[in-house]
Amino acid sequence: MKILTVMDRKKTKINQVIQFISEKIKTYEILPGSKLPSLRVLAKQLNLSVSTVLEAYERMLADGQLEVRHGSGYFVKNTSYIAINHSTTFEHIESDPFWVAHQSLMATKECLTPSCGWLPLDWLPESHIKKSLKELSQSSSELLLSYSSVLGYTPLRKLLSKKSNDLGAFTHHDHILLTDSATQALDMICRVWLKAGDTVLVDDPCYFNFFSLMNLHGIHVISIPFTQHGPDVEQFLRAMKQSPKMYITSSGVHNPTGASINIGTAHKVLKIAEEHHMLIVEDDVYCDFERVPAPRYALLSNFEHVIQIGSFSKSLSASFRCGYIIAKPEHIAVLAKIKIASNFNNSQLNAVLVHHILKDVQYRRHLEAMQHRLSYAKTHTVQQLKLLGIEPWIIPKAGMFLWCKLPTHISAHVLAKQCRDDGLILVTGCVFSQSDNADQFIRFNVSHCLDQRVFDILKKNMDLFNSL
Repeated sequence: MKILTVMDRKKTKINQVIQFISEKIKTYEILPGSKLPSLRVLAKQLNLSVSTVLEAYERMLADGQLEVRHGSGYFVKNTSYIAINHSTTFEHIESDPFWVAHQSLMATKECLTPSCGWLPLDWLPESHIKKSLKELSQSSSELLLSYSSVLGYTPLRKLLSKKSNDLGAFTHHDHILLTDSATQALDMICRVWLKAGDTVLVDDPCYFNFFSLMNLHGIHVISIPFTQHGPDVEQFLRAMKQSPKMYITSSGVHNPTGASINIGTAHKVLKIAEEHHMLIVEDDVYCDFERVPAPRYALLSNFEHVIQIGSFSKSLSASFRCGYIIAKPEHIAVLAKIKIASNFNNSQLNAVLVHHILKDVQYRRHLEAMQHRLSYAKTHTVQQLKLLGIEPWIIPKAGMFLWCKLPTHISAHVLAKQCRDDGLILVTGCVFSQSDNADQFIRFNVSHCLDQRVFDILKKNMDLFNSL
C-alpha cells in the first residue's frame, strides 16, 4: 500500500477544493462574474486550512478560471453564460436533438452515419462548384466584396421566382428575401409572429430542430400525428381550441418520413388555417429531390396565410450557406427589417455562387442523376432492412429518408447505444417524435446505406435482443 507523504496529502486537499469549485461553476450554481466565498468561509465549510483554500484559488487563477479584484476577493471569470439542460442523462442521450446533431457533425470518417440528414460528399456537385468558383474569381470587385441589396442578390431571387411561377404560383422576385440558411429564415419568422408562451403546431414526427428552435423562443408545441397523406385533419382541427399562431411543416418531402401531402388534405388544412387566422410555414429544403413535385400549401394558396422557406445545403453544398423566404410583400417588408436588425445582410458571395451553379445546365443533369441514385439506394436499403425485420412506414416517392419500424421487442434507444460502440450512429424516433411508440422507429438515409457494414452491425446488435 502506498503511504501518502505530507506533500501528497496537501496536493490531494487542494485538488478537492478545485474540484468542488469547478463543479459549481460547471453546473452554474456559481455564475460567471460571481464572487467566491472568502478563504475563511470556504475553509470552515470544507474543514480545511485557509492556506489550502488559498493555494486552490491561486491555481485556478493561474489557469484562467478565476480573477482577483484587490480589496474584494476572488471571482469567477466573467465568460458568456450558456444554459445547460441537465435533464438529459447519459442513458437517454440518443434522444437529445443537440447531442444527435453534434454526433452526426463530429463523426469521423471511420464512423457510419446511416441516419444523418445530408448526402455523402461524393454525391454533391463538387466539379460544378469548383468550376463556378474559378469563374467567379474573375468577377468584379463590387460583386465579390460589397454588400447585397436588403432583399439579397437580385439574379438569384429572379431565378427562384421563375422556378416558383413555373410550378403555378404568381410571385415577383421582390416577394423573396435571401437569408444565410433555412434555419435562420425560420428563426426570423418566429421573431416576427411569435412571443414566449404562444402555441405552435408541428407534425409528429417532425424535423427535430423545430423542437429546439421553439424551445429557444419559449414556445408551447403541439404535435399533430402525420399520416401517409399529411397531418391528421381531425387532430389538426381539434388543436385549434388552443389558438395556435403557426403550423410548421415540411409538406413535399417530409422529414423524417419521406411522405408527401395529398391535395385533399392540403385543401382542408388551408381552409382551417384561413378560418383561424393561423400562419403556415412550409419548409421546402428537399424540393430538388423530387422528379414530380407534390402539392405545396404555398402554391395552392398563392402564399395566402403561407410562408415558404428553403435552402441549398442538402442538394448543393452545406459549406456555403444560402437560404430564402417567399411570402406576401407585406410579410417580406417586416422580415427585411428583422434581417437588418439581427444580421444586417446575408452572404452576397454565397448567393452569387449559388446562382451561378443553378443556372448551369449541368446542374440540372446532376439533379437528375442524383434522383436516379436515390431511387436505387432506396430499393437496396428497403430490401436489406426487410431481411432484418425492419419495415418502412411508407415507401416515399422521393428524397433520401426512410422512417422505419423495428420489431416490437427491440428498443431503438438501446439499439442505437449498442451500435454506437461499433461505430454506427443511428438517430432514433424519440428525437423526432413525442408519441408513445417513438422508440420503435429509426430514420434511415438511403444514400448512406450502400455500405454493407451498416446492415452487418445492425444484425449483430439486433441478434443480442433475439438471444435474450
